Amino acid sequence: MSSVQPWNDAFRARAASLPGASIDWLAQRRQQAINRFADEGWPGAKQEGWRHTSLASLEQSFFGWADGGRDARGRAEALLQPLKQSQTGHWLVFVDGVHDAALSDIGSLPSGVRIETLAAAVDRDPAALEGWLGDADEGASVHALNLALAADGAFVSLPRGAALEAPVHLVFLTLTGDSASFVRNIIVADNGAIATVVEHYLGENGLNSFTNTATRTFVASDANITHLKLQQEGDKTFHIGAIDITQEGKSSHESHSLSFGARLARTDIATHLLGTHCETLLNGLYFVDGRRHVDHHTLINHAHPHGASREYYRGILADASRGVFNGRILVAEGADRTDAIQRSDSLLLSRLARSDAQPELEIYADDVKCAHGATVGQLDADSLFYLRSRGMDKEHARSMLIYAFAAEALQRIQSQSLRASAIGAIRGLLPGGDVLGELA
Repeated sequence: MSSVQPWNDAFRARAASLPGASIDWLAQRRQQAINRFADEGWPGAKQEGWRHTSLASLEQSFFGWADGGRDARGRAEALLQPLKQSQTGHWLVFVDGVHDAALSDIGSLPSGVRIETLAAAVDRDPAALEGWLGDADEGASVHALNLALAADGAFVSLPRGAALEAPVHLVFLTLTGDSASFVRNIIVADNGAIATVVEHYLGENGLNSFTNTATRTFVASDANITHLKLQQEGDKTFHIGAIDITQEGKSSHESHSLSFGARLARTDIATHLLGTHCETLLNGLYFVDGRRHVDHHTLINHAHPHGASREYYRGILADASRGVFNGRILVAEGADRTDAIQRSDSLLLSRLARSDAQPELEIYADDVKCAHGATVGQLDADSLFYLRSRGMDKEHARSMLIYAFAAEALQRIQSQSLRASAIGAIRGLLPGGDVLGELA
């Protein structure tokens, strides 16, 4: 049996129960997506964007469908409680890809703002989603599989001038082994809207599972959106994600991608600057150990003049783990006065750890200011010696230096509460992390 056949069978079995199954354009788009996946199969090493990341183990697996963890309410609450204790905001919670109304808490919203499940949005106004949902030919074939099988997700809509003071928290919990979840999120910000949206992916260790997620964000003129993705899946989870951002003129968008979990994690981020005077930030931090694998592929497309982009990725790699970063900045013809900086820095904590970094600049415009670079290094021996000479044991000295390396990425998170949450996640990965000092 081919590795795609079980997913074709799953689509045939589930198509009639997916959101919008009776809507012609949506059913057709899903069919096109599964057809593409069937034709192309899983991405492989022959494709340039996948030559450092093998999905062979994922191909050889098939995952069933969970019921939303209804028999695991206590475990779900245990994972969710620390988040809600440290964060305020509007909460939309999914368990194994299924919305859990009892765990969600949207709270009060400004007039016109909508935070709801994608399934509810499709039922309420399917025509409005047609231009936002995405097409079958976007991204890799595994992203088309998401479009075909997405059973739910979040829809966040901000009308002109709306401002959310507290973040929107989209929480995705994996609690069932041998299960797959396909979620698709849409964020739409009209002119001048301001909001912060956080995606949390949490799971328990020891559960074989597959999370396939896509988030599409549309930022209109003068809008300002901050998006943070915190991936802390269990150690047996395959996590495949796509983030696609479209910005109109004079808009601002920040993307923070923090990847600390999963057996294999791949995130593709594409930002399209489709107006003048756009500003965008891609900020990433990943920390993996064991034989785990993390991959970030990014694209910033400067299609118009006077755009500014900043991209900074930092990776911490222990044991026999592997980190991959490929960042491409494209400056199109006519996109003059573009100002772009891209940098990747990796810290290897073991001789067996490996980093593959490939920053790229592709420039077709005049009068631009662009720079890129990458470094791969180890903990500084002199700094380690200095801390040891002051009475600190080796383990805690190493943790302090690793923490300092991560701090540069975390400091770019403007929200104090979100930054504190990210700091807590890093501390949890470090020996003696609970006694490390706060960031300034």
